Amino acid sequence: MIRPLLMCFVLCVVSGSSKPTEKKSRVHEEEPLSHLEHDDHKNYDYDHEAFLGQDEAKTFDQLPPEESKRRLGIIVDKIDTNKDGFISEDELKNWIKLAQKRHVLDSMEHQWKDFDMNDDGLISWDEYKNVTYGSYLEDPKTDTEYNYTHMMARDERRFKVADRNGDMIADKQEFTAFLHPEDHDHMKDIVVQETMEDIDKNGDGFIDLKEYIGDMYAAVKEDDEDPEWVATERQQFSEFRDKNKDGKMDKEETLDWIFPSDYDHTEAEAKHLLHESDANQDGKLTKDEILNNYDIFVGSQVTDFGEALLRHDEF
Repeated sequence: MIRPLLMCFVLCVVSGSSKPTEKKSRVHEEEPLSHLEHDDHKNYDYDHEAFLGQDEAKTFDQLPPEESKRRLGIIVDKIDTNKDGFISEDELKNWIKLAQKRHVLDSMEHQWKDFDMNDDGLISWDEYKNVTYGSYLEDPKTDTEYNYTHMMARDERRFKVADRNGDMIADKQEFTAFLHPEDHDHMKDIVVQETMEDIDKNGDGFIDLKEYIGDMYAAVKEDDEDPEWVATERQQFSEFRDKNKDGKMDKEETLDWIFPSDYDHTEAEAKHLLHESDANQDGKLTKDEILNNYDIFVGSQVTDFGEALLRHDEF
């Protein structure tokens, strides 16, 4: 059985443990283009994951330059959907979005077999509950440091929202919404609710400045000096998060915070790749321009083909 703690980590909207001085982000950009730092001065790893998808980028990392270029050429032909011989910004953007969706679907498929216990192509709430919380249900422990009853109720609430027809049985589309709620408009309210429950320590239904900062940063000692970014976040809260200036964030303000609508990361990455590779600055890319800059799009780190060369039939 899957331990509840593990599934809490998998399903939690924001996961991972942070060092005291590190900033923890609640902001969602649908499925992240990459979890890596975007710093082209160091490497193009972020661009590789954004362009190829996180799983496919690992495959290309194992290929020599000649094979990377060959496979990239095949990908370029797929991106050029109108077959005019050029890659436009919109075509590049659509391809990056496709890579995002592919990663989400692969994640769902990977977990699907763990929960579809009767192999009927559906996952009921009882199946999910028994696989995830079976050990706890068989032997509830009142002295555990984890409130599994609360975790299970929270999962059930999210499951009900993802279950569009209300039968408490999820098909693959509904289960994907359950696992990745930030990618589905009808799930955003539950993401906001879960976020506020996590941060709202005094239970008043709002997020005040102390709770906002406390969620991102906790000093080890009371007299520890705050990192510089903490002061910036205090200013951000006062000037931008708390729109009505009442000293706290309500549901609408929290929604605007964690689902910002003023910045499209996919569009920004498409513009970046275009700018870096458009040698003649005509606003579109030829196949040669992309292949001449293959290191930006796919890169290559080793010369051992290994199993990666034979992994995908399309190549």
